[in-house]
Amino acid sequence: MDFSAIIQDNLSSLSYFIPELTLTGLILLIIIADLFLGEKRSPYLSFLALAGAIIVLATVIAQYDKGTRSIFNDMLVVDPFSLFFKLLFLASAIMVVFLSIGSIELAGRAVGEYFALLMTLTLGMFLMASATNMVTIFLAIELVSVVSFVLAAYLKTRRRSSEAGLKYAIYGAFSSGLMLYGISLLYGMTGTLNIYEIGQALLSNDPNGLTLLLSVILILAGFGYKIASVPFHFWSPDVYEGAPTPVTAFLSVGPKAAGFAVLIRFFNVALASGGSGGSSQWTALASIDWPQILAVICAATMTLGNLVAILQDNIKRLLAYSSIAHAGYVLMGVVVLSQDGVSATMFYLVVYYLMNLGAFLVVIVLQDLLGSEKVDDYKGLAYKAPIPAVAMGVFLFSLTGLPPTAGFIGKFYLFAAVIKAGPQLYWLAVVGLVNSVISLYYYARVLRAMFLDKPDKEHSSPIRVSSYYVTLLVAFIVPTLLLGVYWAPLQKLAGYSVTFLRAL
Repeated sequence: MDFSAIIQDNLSSLSYFIPELTLTGLILLIIIADLFLGEKRSPYLSFLALAGAIIVLATVIAQYDKGTRSIFNDMLVVDPFSLFFKLLFLASAIMVVFLSIGSIELAGRAVGEYFALLMTLTLGMFLMASATNMVTIFLAIELVSVVSFVLAAYLKTRRRSSEAGLKYAIYGAFSSGLMLYGISLLYGMTGTLNIYEIGQALLSNDPNGLTLLLSVILILAGFGYKIASVPFHFWSPDVYEGAPTPVTAFLSVGPKAAGFAVLIRFFNVALASGGSGGSSQWTALASIDWPQILAVICAATMTLGNLVAILQDNIKRLLAYSSIAHAGYVLMGVVVLSQDGVSATMFYLVVYYLMNLGAFLVVIVLQDLLGSEKVDDYKGLAYKAPIPAVAMGVFLFSLTGLPPTAGFIGKFYLFAAVIKAGPQLYWLAVVGLVNSVISLYYYARVLRAMFLDKPDKEHSSPIRVSSYYVTLLVAFIVPTLLLGVYWAPLQKLAGYSVTFLRAL
């Protein structure tokens, strides 16, 4: 082993690791500033977190046209695919900081630790998007998971918040154990932990089909836990309900997107072949038909999420099951084994970020104004607070997939990719279409309560919404509608980024 070459590679890799190093410096700076600012720390620390995240955003953008580079002895990769997700993570973190600033739930709490944890979670997601070694993938998932446990239980004086953190930790430990055993089986069959080398080893050898199937299912437990797919979804409703709402909003978007990033890279690199000569179609390894496994999980996830959401009276639990259903929709793009499918998934994740984070913003606003998370307490909201009611209507229409919202375009690309894949997946498109119709029912419940039901006489007086919240709502509404009529730049960016997925 040439240690001098290893050290030289690590040193040369630092120039490609600038965003992660900057983010690490920001975390340390927030912790140090929290120690010295005293009682004045709240506004300054939120400003510091925002300014630092924007600087990290600039460093990510600066790397976008530099092609693909494997760094730290093939442990991580810097490519447009990972950078696309890093931009999404940073956009999520920045908006969650804005959501946290005005949240009554977090008022009077220690914000230094909160923002440091938020940025640490973002760093973990960065590593998940770039990881190309199974050890790095596992460690990155664990970093994201452990920090998520703490954030979920951040309101430690509230029973349901502590319960959320405990349940999250238990499910996380269980799925991590399964994933680690699956990785050990895969290493035993291939003799390597690098996903590119794993793909070559599986292609050139004839692995035992049953062992490989068991390994993939166990590894899928770790990925499924992060994206909240069936049957690894059980933590999601309780955690979403018990965690602080800004944290719930972040968990529903950031770690979920990171889970999809690492899932897409693992399955389409380690367990697929093809894509040479400019081909945009890939082929699953003959020894295991994992696209069919994912297709079944996809159908089960969207169906369970939508059916159980019908029964929910708490708006956060309703959005939690909606989030599970949307994980099923997003999986449709992974099943088809093509650049079109993966780019549709990436496009939809950005759209989902806008409409889901926007919906949770409305929940935060109404939680502060009404002191309730019950759907029944939204009765007559259009008469009392028309701006949040209209905003929620836009986001729910987009989540359903109705034009002219971004959600319609996102689902259009997903369904188009599935249909283009051939008759063998037509059934999945039908299941997705039926589930979209089912979702309209429970979204319509919220819309009916806000616009058709009359408010109670004792609670019929108008509610004033601060200009801060109105500005944030507009910041989500405008792109949600704009991407419904002009989506070409985002679609081209997703298509360009996915072309580098298998290139190294």
